[in-house]
Amino acid sequence: MLTTIQRTSIVLLLAGLFLASPALAHFGMIIPSDEIISQGENRTVSLQLSFSHPFEKTGMQMAKPKAFGVMYNGKKLDLATKLKPIKVMGHSAWKTDYKFRRPGVYSFYTEPVPYWEPAEDCYIVHYTKTIVAAFGSEEGWDQPVGLKTEIVPLTRPFGLYAGNVFRGQVLLNGKPAAGCDVEVEFYNKSGKIKAPNDYMVTQVVKTDSNGIFSFAPPAAGWWGFAGLNTSDKPKNYQGKPKDVELGAVLWVKFIPWPGK
Repeated sequence: MLTTIQRTSIVLLLAGLFLASPALAHFGMIIPSDEIISQGENRTVSLQLSFSHPFEKTGMQMAKPKAFGVMYNGKKLDLATKLKPIKVMGHSAWKTDYKFRRPGVYSFYTEPVPYWEPAEDCYIVHYTKTIVAAFGSEEGWDQPVGLKTEIVPLTRPFGLYAGNVFRGQVLLNGKPAAGCDVEVEFYNKSGKIKAPNDYMVTQVVKTDSNGIFSFAPPAAGWWGFAGLNTSDKPKNYQGKPKDVELGAVLWVKFIPWPGK
Protein backbone atom coordinates (compact mmCIF):
# COMPACT_ATOMS: atom_id res chain seq x y z
CA MET A 1 0.00 0.00 0.00
CA LEU A 2 1.09 3.57 -0.64
CA THR A 3 2.16 5.64 2.31
CA THR A 4 0.54 8.99 3.07
CA ILE A 5 3.62 10.78 1.75
CA GLN A 6 3.53 8.77 -1.49
CA ARG A 7 -0.18 9.46 -2.00
CA THR A 8 0.37 13.17 -1.37
CA SER A 9 3.25 13.22 -3.85
CA ILE A 10 1.09 11.62 -6.55
CA VAL A 11 -1.73 14.10 -5.98
CA LEU A 12 0.68 17.04 -6.19
CA LEU A 13 2.27 15.63 -9.34
CA LEU A 14 -1.08 15.19 -11.06
CA ALA A 15 -2.18 18.66 -9.99
CA GLY A 16 1.05 20.09 -11.36
CA LEU A 17 0.57 18.34 -14.69
CA PHE A 18 -2.99 19.63 -14.93
CA LEU A 19 -2.01 23.20 -14.12
CA ALA A 20 0.91 23.07 -16.56
CA SER A 21 -1.30 22.01 -19.46
CA PRO A 22 -2.62 24.74 -21.77
CA ALA A 23 -6.24 25.60 -21.01
CA LEU A 24 -8.80 24.34 -23.48
CA ALA A 25 -10.12 27.18 -25.62
CA HIS A 26 -13.86 27.81 -25.73
CA PHE A 27 -15.63 28.89 -28.90
CA GLY A 28 -19.14 30.01 -29.63
CA MET A 29 -20.02 28.54 -33.01
CA ILE A 30 -22.33 29.42 -35.91
CA ILE A 31 -21.66 26.98 -38.73
CA PRO A 32 -23.78 27.24 -41.90
CA SER A 33 -24.16 24.35 -44.32
CA ASP A 34 -22.83 26.64 -47.07
CA GLU A 35 -20.94 29.94 -46.94
CA ILE A 36 -21.47 30.92 -50.60
CA ILE A 37 -24.85 30.68 -52.35
CA SER A 38 -24.52 30.64 -56.13
CA GLN A 39 -27.16 30.82 -58.83
CA GLY A 40 -28.77 27.42 -59.36
CA GLU A 41 -27.83 26.13 -55.90
CA ASN A 42 -30.14 25.32 -53.02
CA ARG A 43 -31.14 28.68 -51.55
CA THR A 44 -31.86 27.28 -48.09
CA VAL A 45 -28.97 27.00 -45.66
CA SER A 46 -28.99 25.23 -42.31
CA LEU A 47 -27.22 27.02 -39.45
CA GLN A 48 -26.01 25.30 -36.28
CA LEU A 49 -25.33 27.26 -33.08
CA SER A 50 -23.26 25.58 -30.38
CA PHE A 51 -20.58 26.09 -27.74
CA SER A 52 -17.55 23.84 -27.71
CA HIS A 53 -13.89 23.03 -27.90
CA PRO A 54 -13.99 22.62 -31.69
CA PHE A 55 -10.66 20.90 -32.28
CA GLU A 56 -11.19 18.27 -29.58
CA LYS A 57 -14.88 17.99 -30.53
CA THR A 58 -15.89 18.43 -26.89
CA GLY A 59 -19.28 20.06 -26.58
CA MET A 60 -20.79 22.13 -23.77
CA GLN A 61 -24.36 22.97 -22.91
CA MET A 62 -25.73 26.01 -24.73
CA ALA A 63 -28.87 27.65 -23.38
CA LYS A 64 -31.18 29.34 -25.86
CA PRO A 65 -29.36 32.52 -26.94
CA LYS A 66 -30.43 35.92 -25.69
CA ALA A 67 -30.28 37.13 -29.29
CA PHE A 68 -29.85 35.60 -32.73
CA GLY A 69 -30.31 37.36 -36.02
CA VAL A 70 -28.97 38.33 -39.41
CA MET A 71 -27.83 41.69 -40.76
CA TYR A 72 -28.42 42.29 -44.46
CA ASN A 73 -27.99 45.58 -46.31
CA GLY A 74 -27.52 47.38 -42.99
CA LYS A 75 -30.77 46.07 -41.50
CA LYS A 76 -31.17 43.46 -38.77
CA LEU A 77 -33.75 40.69 -38.68
CA ASP A 78 -34.48 38.83 -35.43
CA LEU A 79 -34.32 35.05 -35.97
CA ALA A 80 -34.39 33.90 -32.33
CA THR A 81 -37.94 32.57 -32.57
CA LYS A 82 -36.86 30.33 -35.47
CA LEU A 83 -34.33 28.38 -33.41
CA LYS A 84 -34.99 24.72 -32.65
CA PRO A 85 -33.12 22.60 -30.07
CA ILE A 86 -30.70 19.96 -31.31
CA LYS A 87 -27.63 18.09 -30.06
CA VAL A 88 -24.14 18.98 -31.27
CA MET A 89 -21.20 16.98 -29.91
CA GLY A 90 -23.67 15.39 -27.51
CA HIS A 91 -24.77 18.66 -25.89
CA SER A 92 -27.62 21.13 -26.16
CA ALA A 93 -27.37 23.33 -29.24
CA TRP A 94 -29.64 25.12 -31.71
CA LYS A 95 -30.41 25.22 -35.40
CA THR A 96 -32.51 26.98 -37.97
CA ASP A 97 -32.89 27.16 -41.74
CA TYR A 98 -32.64 30.39 -43.70
CA LYS A 99 -33.72 30.92 -47.30
CA PHE A 100 -31.79 33.48 -49.34
CA ARG A 101 -34.00 35.46 -51.69
CA ARG A 102 -31.81 38.37 -52.78
CA PRO A 103 -28.15 39.00 -53.62
CA GLY A 104 -26.18 40.32 -50.69
CA VAL A 105 -23.82 39.66 -47.81
CA TYR A 106 -25.56 38.22 -44.74
CA SER A 107 -23.97 38.48 -41.28
CA PHE A 108 -25.46 35.96 -38.84
CA TYR A 109 -24.80 36.76 -35.20
CA THR A 110 -25.69 35.63 -31.70
CA GLU A 111 -25.42 36.80 -28.11
CA PRO A 112 -25.52 33.83 -25.73
CA VAL A 113 -26.60 33.52 -22.12
CA PRO A 114 -23.49 33.84 -19.88
CA TYR A 115 -21.88 30.43 -19.36
CA TRP A 116 -20.38 29.65 -15.94
CA GLU A 117 -17.03 27.86 -16.34
CA PRO A 118 -15.88 26.46 -12.97
CA ALA A 119 -12.50 25.39 -14.37
CA GLU A 120 -11.66 29.05 -15.07
CA ASP A 121 -13.72 30.54 -12.21
CA CYS A 122 -15.43 32.98 -14.56
CA TYR A 123 -18.38 33.51 -16.86
CA ILE A 124 -17.97 33.30 -20.64
CA VAL A 125 -19.98 35.28 -23.18
CA HIS A 126 -19.02 34.77 -26.81
CA TYR A 127 -20.61 37.14 -29.31
CA THR A 128 -20.38 35.02 -32.43
CA LYS A 129 -20.69 35.77 -36.14
CA THR A 130 -20.39 34.10 -39.52
CA ILE A 131 -20.89 35.68 -42.93
CA VAL A 132 -22.61 34.19 -45.98
CA ALA A 133 -22.44 35.66 -49.48
CA ALA A 134 -25.34 35.18 -51.89
CA PHE A 135 -25.64 35.36 -55.68
CA GLY A 136 -22.39 37.13 -56.47
CA SER A 137 -22.77 40.12 -54.18
CA GLU A 138 -19.87 41.12 -51.93
CA GLU A 139 -20.70 44.59 -50.61
CA GLY A 140 -20.84 45.08 -46.86
CA TRP A 141 -18.70 42.20 -45.63
CA ASP A 142 -16.58 44.65 -43.60
CA GLN A 143 -19.51 46.29 -41.81
CA PRO A 144 -19.78 45.78 -38.03
CA VAL A 145 -23.03 44.39 -36.69
CA GLY A 146 -22.87 46.54 -33.55
CA LEU A 147 -22.27 43.81 -30.96
CA LYS A 148 -20.65 44.58 -27.61
CA THR A 149 -17.53 42.94 -28.98
CA GLU A 150 -16.95 41.57 -32.47
CA ILE A 151 -14.36 40.87 -35.14
CA VAL A 152 -14.68 43.02 -38.24
CA PRO A 153 -13.01 41.24 -41.17
CA LEU A 154 -10.34 43.16 -43.07
CA THR A 155 -9.97 40.27 -45.51
CA ARG A 156 -13.09 39.27 -47.43
CA PRO A 157 -14.40 36.41 -45.24
CA PHE A 158 -15.50 34.11 -48.06
CA GLY A 159 -13.92 32.87 -51.27
CA LEU A 160 -10.70 32.03 -49.39
CA TYR A 161 -8.10 29.34 -50.04
CA ALA A 162 -6.24 27.52 -47.27
CA GLY A 163 -3.03 29.43 -46.68
CA ASN A 164 -4.53 32.84 -47.48
CA VAL A 165 -3.68 35.41 -44.84
CA PHE A 166 -6.81 36.46 -42.96
CA ARG A 167 -6.89 39.84 -41.21
CA GLY A 168 -9.47 41.14 -38.78
CA GLN A 169 -10.02 43.90 -36.26
CA VAL A 170 -11.31 43.19 -32.75
CA LEU A 171 -13.75 45.80 -31.47
CA LEU A 172 -14.85 46.19 -27.85
CA ASN A 173 -17.66 48.65 -27.20
CA GLY A 174 -17.15 49.86 -30.76
CA LYS A 175 -13.46 50.69 -30.27
CA PRO A 176 -10.31 48.79 -31.33
CA ALA A 177 -9.17 46.30 -28.69
CA ALA A 178 -5.39 46.73 -28.56
CA GLY A 179 -3.09 43.97 -27.33
CA CYS A 180 -5.76 41.34 -26.76
CA ASP A 181 -5.30 37.62 -27.37
CA VAL A 182 -6.97 36.12 -30.41
CA GLU A 183 -7.37 32.35 -30.13
CA VAL A 184 -7.60 30.47 -33.41
CA GLU A 185 -8.89 26.94 -33.74
CA PHE A 186 -9.83 24.48 -36.47
CA TYR A 187 -13.25 22.81 -36.41
CA ASN A 188 -12.11 19.20 -36.43
CA LYS A 189 -15.48 17.95 -37.62
CA SER A 190 -14.28 14.49 -38.67
CA GLY A 191 -12.26 14.08 -35.48
CA LYS A 192 -9.45 12.56 -37.53
CA ILE A 193 -6.91 15.34 -37.05
CA LYS A 194 -4.59 14.80 -34.08
CA ALA A 195 -2.48 17.60 -32.66
CA PRO A 196 1.17 16.68 -31.97
CA ASN A 197 0.90 18.33 -28.54
CA ASP A 198 -1.53 20.44 -26.50
CA TYR A 199 -0.01 23.72 -27.63
CA MET A 200 -0.93 22.94 -31.23
CA VAL A 201 -4.66 22.63 -30.54
CA THR A 202 -5.21 26.39 -30.22
CA GLN A 203 -3.10 28.96 -32.05
CA VAL A 204 -2.75 32.39 -30.40
CA VAL A 205 -1.94 35.80 -31.90
CA LYS A 206 -2.22 39.29 -30.43
CA THR A 207 -3.87 42.38 -31.82
CA ASP A 208 -1.77 45.45 -32.54
CA SER A 209 -2.44 48.98 -31.28
CA ASN A 210 -5.38 49.23 -33.71
CA GLY A 211 -6.93 45.92 -32.65
CA ILE A 212 -5.79 44.23 -35.88
CA PHE A 213 -4.51 40.65 -36.18
CA SER A 214 -3.55 38.34 -39.03
CA PHE A 215 -3.38 34.56 -39.43
CA ALA A 216 -2.86 32.12 -42.30
CA PRO A 217 -4.77 28.85 -41.74
CA PRO A 218 -2.65 25.91 -42.93
CA ALA A 219 -5.56 23.67 -43.91
CA ALA A 220 -8.97 23.84 -45.53
CA GLY A 221 -12.12 23.88 -43.41
CA TRP A 222 -13.84 26.08 -40.86
CA TRP A 223 -11.58 28.17 -38.61
CA GLY A 224 -12.73 30.12 -35.57
CA PHE A 225 -11.15 33.38 -34.40
CA ALA A 226 -11.88 34.52 -30.83
CA GLY A 227 -10.71 37.93 -29.62
CA LEU A 228 -10.77 37.80 -25.81
CA ASN A 229 -11.23 40.56 -23.26
CA THR A 230 -12.53 40.84 -19.71
CA SER A 231 -15.65 42.84 -18.95
CA ASP A 232 -15.32 45.80 -16.59
CA LYS A 233 -18.55 44.62 -14.95
CA PRO A 234 -18.16 41.41 -12.88
CA LYS A 235 -21.13 39.09 -12.51
CA ASN A 236 -22.14 37.47 -9.23
CA TYR A 237 -21.89 33.74 -8.76
CA GLN A 238 -23.17 32.38 -5.46
CA GLY A 239 -22.85 35.82 -3.94
CA LYS A 240 -19.29 36.48 -5.11
CA PRO A 241 -18.24 38.77 -8.00
CA LYS A 242 -16.65 36.86 -10.88
CA ASP A 243 -14.91 37.97 -14.06
CA VAL A 244 -16.77 37.78 -17.36
CA GLU A 245 -14.78 36.77 -20.44
CA LEU A 246 -16.05 38.61 -23.51
CA GLY A 247 -15.26 36.79 -26.72
CA ALA A 248 -15.56 38.29 -30.20
CA VAL A 249 -15.85 35.18 -32.37
CA LEU A 250 -15.88 34.92 -36.16
CA TRP A 251 -16.05 31.71 -38.16
CA VAL A 252 -14.51 31.65 -41.63
CA LYS A 253 -14.27 28.84 -44.17
CA PHE A 254 -11.17 28.16 -46.26
CA ILE A 255 -11.24 25.78 -49.23
CA PRO A 256 -8.44 23.64 -50.75
CA TRP A 257 -6.34 25.07 -53.55
CA PRO A 258 -7.76 23.35 -56.67
CA GLY A 259 -4.34 22.81 -58.21
CA LYS A 260 -3.27 20.27 -55.58
